[in-house]
Amino acid sequence: MALAVCALFDRRGERAIRELWGRLEAAGVPTLLSLTHGRHRAHLSYAVALAWDLGRVTDAVTALPTGGPFTIAFHGTLLFPRGRAALAASIPADVAARQERVARAVAGAGALVHHHYEPGQWVPHVSVATRVKRAQLPVVARLVHDVLPLSVEVTGAALIDSGTGEAWPIPGIP
Repeated sequence: MALAVCALFDRRGERAIRELWGRLEAAGVPTLLSLTHGRHRAHLSYAVALAWDLGRVTDAVTALPTGGPFTIAFHGTLLFPRGRAALAASIPADVAARQERVARAVAGAGALVHHHYEPGQWVPHVSVATRVKRAQLPVVARLVHDVLPLSVEVTGAALIDSGTGEAWPIPGIP
């Protein structure tokens, strides 16, 4: 699958996103709760690697300076190809610079970075639904609208294998 460098939320933020996933699932819309291993965490991905050496990526990412916690505000919904719906993230300007540093570090470690996470291509988002059918879009829009606006605090980071859900915490927040 993929290895993602993830910014992780505080308990309140994690709970808010998971509750939204639960409401979507109850309405018949697949989310990360029911995707693959079911161990997904709410997160903002800085970079996603399609091929990687875990040790090299870990060394590269942990060598980056920590930027500390930050707040993400959500005011809308994004739709991506292949049925993915997400919360559109409003981020501080320095977080975009952090993402570029992380993507460059991951690529510098020899990993193949997914093209949507290459510097200048990143669209900050938090996934809320997967494999959404066209007929389900009004349901997704209504349920997301019910929780907006929403702000969450990023308080941690980890490398996460999307295929297994296994996570390796990163000291600090790159």
